[in-house]
Amino acid sequence: MSESFAAATGRWNARAARWLGWRPGEFWTATPAELIAALADPAGAAAIAPPTRAVINRMMERDDNAGQV
Repeated sequence: MSESFAAATGRWNARAARWLGWRPGEFWTATPAELIAALADPAGAAAIAPPTRAVINRMMERDDNAGQV
């Protein structure tokens, strides 16, 4: 059986507080992707290329169109 949601979030909240200096509000407003990025190995981050201007423009366009049906 896997651990409960409460146990898992308590454990990750404690890690975020200890390792990142995050308060509970910062933990709860962060997305899982933000938590993963914040806890990632900085040496591994250098291997990931930053997004190009074209990629950023496409993401912004998608966000602009997300609310339209």
